[in-house]
Amino acid sequence: MYKVFVNDTPIIITSSLKKENNFPVYLFKDLVFDEIIYKLKNDAICGITLYSANLEQDWQIFLQNLKVVPAAGGLVLNSKNEVLFIYRNNIWDLPKGKIEKGETIETAAIREVEEECGIFNLSIDKKLLTTYHIYYQKGIKLKETHWFLMHSNYNKKLIPQIEEGITRVSFKNESKIKEALQNTYANIKLVYDSYKEL
Repeated sequence: MYKVFVNDTPIIITSSLKKENNFPVYLFKDLVFDEIIYKLKNDAICGITLYSANLEQDWQIFLQNLKVVPAAGGLVLNSKNEVLFIYRNNIWDLPKGKIEKGETIETAAIREVEEECGIFNLSIDKKLLTTYHIYYQKGIKLKETHWFLMHSNYNKKLIPQIEEGITRVSFKNESKIKEALQNTYANIKLVYDSYKEL
């Protein structure tokens, strides 16, 4: 299954016949890409399920409609198992950013977290998942973000990357995480859920 968000509304591409939500179901082979995006942007629907007879092949077809922007980021834990959050555009988020040419996804993930949060001594534990969301910037794009579980014992003052619109950076305990998740993106909830399942 692939889950792609348009704002926070999901397009679920699946080969499973099991109905797991109340979204309208369409056959992938009948897909008119622009029509689906238009529906999600302008109709009051909570999501769309696209049934696929060949998931990997149809996913590649889906990607042909979009310019894919690869990115990487981290869910960072400190020694108290608190999670590092950034605050940008009045929303709590996790640090992430575009992969630069010639960079590995792991290198990009560490660099982006360091730049956005002013944190160091990062180590990657494992890959968590990949999330997808569609946005508009000189055309329609798909951000494909590779997320890693990271640790850091860095205990100096964290510095938000103001030029990237980040106004706050902080480690949050369980109760503060619950608050932050009330004001975040659907993809960030997926990343956090993936960490909690470990």
